Amino acid sequence: MIKSQMLRLGVHTSIAGGLHMSLERARDLGCNTVQIFSHNPRGWALREREEDEISLFKSLADRYSVAPIFIHTSYLINLASADRSLRKKSMEMVINELRIADSAGAQFVVLHTGSSCGDDPRTARKRASSVLREVSQRGKWRAGLLLENTAGERGDITSRMEEISDIMENVPAGLIAGVCLDTCHAFAAGYSLTSEEGIDSLAGDVRKYVGPEAVRLLHLNDSKGEISSGVDRHEHIGRGKIGLRGFTSLLKHPFYSGIPLILETPKKLKDDDVMNLRVVRRLIAALGNKV
Repeated sequence: MIKSQMLRLGVHTSIAGGLHMSLERARDLGCNTVQIFSHNPRGWALREREEDEISLFKSLADRYSVAPIFIHTSYLINLASADRSLRKKSMEMVINELRIADSAGAQFVVLHTGSSCGDDPRTARKRASSVLREVSQRGKWRAGLLLENTAGERGDITSRMEEISDIMENVPAGLIAGVCLDTCHAFAAGYSLTSEEGIDSLAGDVRKYVGPEAVRLLHLNDSKGEISSGVDRHEHIGRGKIGLRGFTSLLKHPFYSGIPLILETPKKLKDDDVMNLRVVRRLIAALGNKV
């Protein structure tokens, strides 16, 4: 049995009504960590947050003991694009996300580096690395970037740990704080998460390519698609192809112990988050942990 410890468990919550409302929603769900968008993730526009709104957000985070706080970047960002204009817009968006994170007291910014759009993936990763090097020259931020693994869809350049490493090792230290590991994406990209052997194999790749302490966040999502399908479609915990057995094996594996968990499971019904959190809490409790 795993030694009893307090885990950080949360979901991605909405900022509708103001940044602080994401924390109210997290509290209502009994979460002690949270992920948010800082703005509409499908648009380039950013509005300045009022000082009072930022102050209230930070005050509530402290009052409710919600930490760490993760900001997920815009879906439009593509640092790997062959389009110079898009790369520049993407770079400015990453910088703005980091600035917002620092002002709000968020610890991490989760980033999808982008797609090759039919180009050679290695060339695309070089472009992404080049943009991130430029970001590192533009300033210093307390918040760290986390590179998220992708599902192996056409054009993906970071679905395998060695591909993420290819970017990380070409960016100066201090900007990238580690990796966000998404279970649905890993499974869709070919990592078997339905057995202890497969989960151990993924841990081995993480150790080998990005380092034993690199994973700072787990996106805990089941998968609608089969293993190696390249299909990025999240499912409720235990109802997808990974299943309860897979998540039990993952959560009890010592390599992943203590890493914050954020659910990005479907939200079609009002109580979907409640349902998925309940399932995960039962799995955690069965392993002797607290959340």
